[in-house]
Amino acid sequence: MLVFIINQHGETLMPCKPRKARKLLRDNKAKIVSYKPFTIQLLYGSSGYKQDINLGIDLGAKHIGVAITTKDKVLAKGEIELRDDVSSLLETRKIYRRSRRGRKTRYREPRFLNRTKAKKKGWLPPSTQSRIDNTFMWIDRFCDLLPNLNLIIEVGKFDVQKMINPEIGGVDYQRGQTYGYHDVRYFVLARDNYTCQLCKKKNKILNTHHIVYKSHGGTNRADNLITLCTDCHTSENHQPGKILWGWMTEGKKLPSYKEGPFMNSFRQRVFTKYPDAKITYGSITTPHRKKLGLDKTHYNDAIAATGIESIQQNTNRVFYIKQFRKKKRSLHEATPRKGRKEPNRTQRRNAKNTKESKGFFLNDKVEVYGETGFISGFTGKTMCYVKDINGEYITKPGKAYKQVSLKECTHISHNNNWQMMVC
Repeated sequence: MLVFIINQHGETLMPCKPRKARKLLRDNKAKIVSYKPFTIQLLYGSSGYKQDINLGIDLGAKHIGVAITTKDKVLAKGEIELRDDVSSLLETRKIYRRSRRGRKTRYREPRFLNRTKAKKKGWLPPSTQSRIDNTFMWIDRFCDLLPNLNLIIEVGKFDVQKMINPEIGGVDYQRGQTYGYHDVRYFVLARDNYTCQLCKKKNKILNTHHIVYKSHGGTNRADNLITLCTDCHTSENHQPGKILWGWMTEGKKLPSYKEGPFMNSFRQRVFTKYPDAKITYGSITTPHRKKLGLDKTHYNDAIAATGIESIQQNTNRVFYIKQFRKKKRSLHEATPRKGRKEPNRTQRRNAKNTKESKGFFLNDKVEVYGETGFISGFTGKTMCYVKDINGEYITKPGKAYKQVSLKECTHISHNNNWQMMVC
């Protein structure tokens, strides 16, 4: 990946190759000002030659494609992965607090005057607002590092009702899926053809089952309900490792359409945030990507979005940036730990979320067993868990356990809540 450069006055210059950046740093002609992405500042005057640069952004609900191109060259490309666990973590925190109030233990008083939806126009749920803010943050960061910039953003426009029913039209848009049925339950039974979706048998007593339990944030909408018979809808099959759990882990859930409305609301905010950017759509970039002979990836979609006519030089290096959760905001544990010597009356919250041990911090970039990864947690005072950029555990060869000794880890750098890797 190329290195971004700013001159001694803080103005952006053309990116350079890593080899040239190393020579400038070695000769004390530049200094490091940022690591994500890697940026240096010159300590001497320069001619300031600049070309026109295109920054292509492929927006997605979770993954963002980024590509930096010139007339016929791809200078850099990569993907940014955002968190999608904010909603579930907020739900978990709410359950913890409510449980402690019911048990008459030390708890946070409920609040009812902090509702922002009625106070602030344009309010969005925290999970949605988080993804939008972080997307804009990275777009602005790349824009601040590139000279003579042309910003091109690919957005999505979705008709969710037509995705569910391609033949919908006219007044049918004003009617929901359950129109003409007594309630949602009867619609789900009819949709599943009065057949158990687990054993595929008919002529049995049928129930409607929540795919995501209401206690875990699920709803009573039709897309969260399936039909099961009484033989399959048992408490045993709801336990991890049983039949129903296996059925769900095989990817046989009903399709979800929650990302469509998110992208629609996202698109309107992109128009407001970047009025000078060129907006394009997937129907335009997909044929162009195929014309360029590129595979289907987020960063290749971003390359096609820049409108580059031909690629004479394409970098083989791809950067991956992933958002990481560093703070545990739940005040208490759901299940008390076994073996503790004192009651859980005066336990401090930060004592349950170890952030440092033996000079290593949570999310530090380390090298262990010849692989590079990030510390995802600590166990005890001398062991930790290390994951690669894809979320896979790095374990000791020949061993089944996931813990890694801190003595075997070589520290590379500290991180905030963003992991970055160039492959």
